[in-house]
Amino acid sequence: YGSRTGTNSYWSTYEFKKNKFKTLTEYLKDSNYETYADVINQLVVPKQGFDFYTIHDELNDNLVERHKNLLNEMNSKKLNNKNVSGISADFLDNAQIDELIKKIPDDIDIIVNNVGIFRGKDFYSEKIKDWQDHFEVNLMSGVKLSKHFLPNMLKKNWGRILFISSECSSLVPGDLLSYSVSKASVSVFSSGLAKLTKGSNVTVNTIVPGSTLSEGSKVFLEQTAKRENKTIDQVEKQFFEDVRDSSLISRFLSVTEVANTILYFSSPIASGTNGASIRVDGGSMGSII
Repeated sequence: YGSRTGTNSYWSTYEFKKNKFKTLTEYLKDSNYETYADVINQLVVPKQGFDFYTIHDELNDNLVERHKNLLNEMNSKKLNNKNVSGISADFLDNAQIDELIKKIPDDIDIIVNNVGIFRGKDFYSEKIKDWQDHFEVNLMSGVKLSKHFLPNMLKKNWGRILFISSECSSLVPGDLLSYSVSKASVSVFSSGLAKLTKGSNVTVNTIVPGSTLSEGSKVFLEQTAKRENKTIDQVEKQFFEDVRDSSLISRFLSVTEVANTILYFSSPIASGTNGASIRVDGGSMGSII
């Protein structure tokens, strides 16, 4: 975490028992990993402890090509952990999706459908292409992967499929209409897919996050702060007062808070939950269910 989360402050405090705790990078190195950080700025994560640390321009870089090059670079170094691999694909390109599916082992245990795009436009500015792209990436990516890998999960009687939806599927902001509809369709598809797992140890669930401090959100805060001559904290406070005023926590969720929920529902101990929509929204959706 960057310095604004307070982590650096805790770590620097003389009373903090550093000998009893390790950083994430230290844990990874103890397990013979090499650590890479590819971030938009040093506020995302401090560079201390990483073997390789680069900063990129998220708005102008071709992230697909960048991530392909990074994976190739990692593979060329023949990292010590042979159990970890990565494959990059553009989910707007069916040929790349087919190639991705060929490269993934058929006996995969867990699928987390997290790939997604959003384009903030009002309804009259949106093109049909915007609608098609939102559905192709946000919905059909999970449809294609599930169609291929679910049968084998059912055959071996174990598996987890998770879809990542959004609070926008319920709140439906006017400038995110096609995105919101695509995310609502994810929840519907996930619920229907879960019915195909009846009587098995395979589960299908949807995680519904609220406003999360992802890299894209950080860029939004930084650009808005610069444009309006405000601090990032002021912009965030105004966002939750004027835009997402239904949030009970009145702040952005951290990616870790969302990831921890995903981790739990990917695990064997979440066997009792199937066909559900699990909210990690900070109370923004206002529903009792």
